[in-house]
Amino acid sequence: MPVSSLPDKSPGGWSDGRSLLAQVEKLWEKGRLLQERIEPGNLFPRRLVFKTPDSGALAHDFDSVRAWIADMERIRGFRIEWKTIRHRVIGTNRIPAAAWLDNLEAAVALLGRQGELRQFDELVGDTRERAPHLLQWVAKQPLKALSLAADWSRLLDFVLWRQAHHDPGIYLRQVDLPGLDSKFIEGHRAVLAALLDATLPPGQVDTTASGVRQFERRYGFRGRPARVRYRLLDQHLAGLPGVDQDITVTSGDFEALYRERRIAQSLNRVFVTENEVNFLAFPDCPQSLVVFGGGYGFDALAQAAWLQRVNLIYWGDIDTHGFAILDQLRARFPQVQSLLMDEATLLSHREAWVTEGAPHSRELKHLAASEQRLYQALCSNRYGDQLRLEQERIRYQWLEKALAGIERERAVSCVEGAS
Repeated sequence: MPVSSLPDKSPGGWSDGRSLLAQVEKLWEKGRLLQERIEPGNLFPRRLVFKTPDSGALAHDFDSVRAWIADMERIRGFRIEWKTIRHRVIGTNRIPAAAWLDNLEAAVALLGRQGELRQFDELVGDTRERAPHLLQWVAKQPLKALSLAADWSRLLDFVLWRQAHHDPGIYLRQVDLPGLDSKFIEGHRAVLAALLDATLPPGQVDTTASGVRQFERRYGFRGRPARVRYRLLDQHLAGLPGVDQDITVTSGDFEALYRERRIAQSLNRVFVTENEVNFLAFPDCPQSLVVFGGGYGFDALAQAAWLQRVNLIYWGDIDTHGFAILDQLRARFPQVQSLLMDEATLLSHREAWVTEGAPHSRELKHLAASEQRLYQALCSNRYGDQLRLEQERIRYQWLEKALAGIERERAVSCVEGAS
């Protein structure tokens, strides 16, 4: 029965068609009705919450009670239980006492969702025939499964294909199934991961990989190799001096970089910056290279164990996310130092301050004391609301001055070491 055709809400706040229908809608929204289709239990017949007039209303507002009774007589889809009362004022009358939902079909008809139930029945039938072990997952997330009804058969195709190929070792693009391409797989990685976890034995799932970004590794497929983009800042390190040294390699090739004798003997510093223009404009610097970081995530760098043996310097935005990225990098490489992420730099560039859209606020455990103070000041809006100083807005001479200071410290250290 459409909501618009139900009687208006009763004047006494007693149960009416709308309040009863709302209870049925809640059962749908919780997935209880669809769960009943897979695992019949004791949901039906179901007695609904039903508020009736009290003795005061019967005695003093019987016209409203009579109208309410008439409304209850017109309701369809619910089974109304009646009782006879004898009242000293109004005498003997028959009034509603309870409302029941007798079965699933009645509940679904009230909501007008018969078509969706048919879709779900087809989905369950397909699953029961081809992958009965996934019925439990469908029962736990019936509305999610229903939302995937149009694609469900193809999802099962992929899951069953992977179940039959224990160690695929190929790219998703190479999975050859009718009507199923890599774009479809990539667009459904989250649900496919849940279905594969419920299908594959533990030995066929790499539990060290998680999330959609590591889908391929988790389930034995080849993934796109992580890549590192870097520039050699010292022409003495370059393979072809005078040629632009903007180089992109796989993480494996970056890890092997330190095996080159001239690199291992001379490379002393690695800068990491988050802004591409800063990466491209980074000044020449002896015994150094700069890496384009590109934000959160340093899996590609983590494979290069040699980074633990060099001076690693990170330059990010002065905002809460910049410090969060620094914190993440330092968790992997404890020796990381920050560059131009200090209070003096911030306060000297007031004219360049902008607003950070969605500030970070969680605890960061790997910041130095001065970094932690500045991070907390940004979190508490000490200098201004959601303050941000982007690294590309910092004057170029500040960078040159900071690098000159680093080089002086290195020279002094070398002299002290020699003595």
